[in-house]
Amino acid sequence: MKYLGPHVSASGGVENAPLNAMQVGATAFALFTKNQRQWFSAPLSEKSVSSFKENLEKSGISADYVLPHDSYLINLGSPDAEGLEKSRKSFLEEMQRCEQLGLKMLNFHPGSHLKQISLEACLTLIAESINMALDKTTDVSAIIENTAGQGSNVGFSFQHLAYIIDKVEDKNRVGICIDTCHTYSAGYDLKTEQGYQQAWSEFDNEVGFKYLRAIHLNDTKKELGSRVDRHESIGKGLLGMEFFERFMKDPRFDNIPLILETPDETLWASEIAMLQELTK
Repeated sequence: MKYLGPHVSASGGVENAPLNAMQVGATAFALFTKNQRQWFSAPLSEKSVSSFKENLEKSGISADYVLPHDSYLINLGSPDAEGLEKSRKSFLEEMQRCEQLGLKMLNFHPGSHLKQISLEACLTLIAESINMALDKTTDVSAIIENTAGQGSNVGFSFQHLAYIIDKVEDKNRVGICIDTCHTYSAGYDLKTEQGYQQAWSEFDNEVGFKYLRAIHLNDTKKELGSRVDRHESIGKGLLGMEFFERFMKDPRFDNIPLILETPDETLWASEIAMLQELTK
């Protein structure tokens, strides 16, 4: 079964996110557990935590299909000592917030070398940062998202993801979220039948499907290999409907959260319904 939903607003409190997901017919959703443009936030209140759990139950969505995303400020591969320390503290706080909410995953962009250190040094710092957070938490897995490779961001190659995982000590608590827009922009041709099969075969060979824990299911405004991250609504971008038809019938993506990060939220309910139709 395919579990679908958007990245919903948690405005007014995290407890509102499950209700917002329910309104668009979601069976999965993503959220920020705090302001994504701040390093740190006030602790979650007991009331917010209990209300979140109550509303999640009311929505009928399992915690297994909820994918929190961390702050955009965090760079776990930062070459700057102060920036790295701040990122690691903020990331740990985000992991702990997920634990409080009874959620099992935290999705994050791996980081950036800022053209100041080597690619390998950056990837090694990211793995070290993950290890530090996993040592201080118990129930939450670190879910690395592949990137489009914009600027000095790492993680656009499946080899980068494999390199990080190889250096993570607790491999039961690390996984991958593949963003379809990022993947295409990074140069993996998901659009054609041949390119689709080749890309996923390469992912399996380099990383392994056992580490795939989530998908960000997005169309793209930018060309293959552009290394530019610009999401588009389902079927309205360069990936096109044939890709989504192929994807939704592919059993390899059953039973994990499939998260829409498409730009027009007024289309979310219809996008979910349309994608679910494609499974039939």
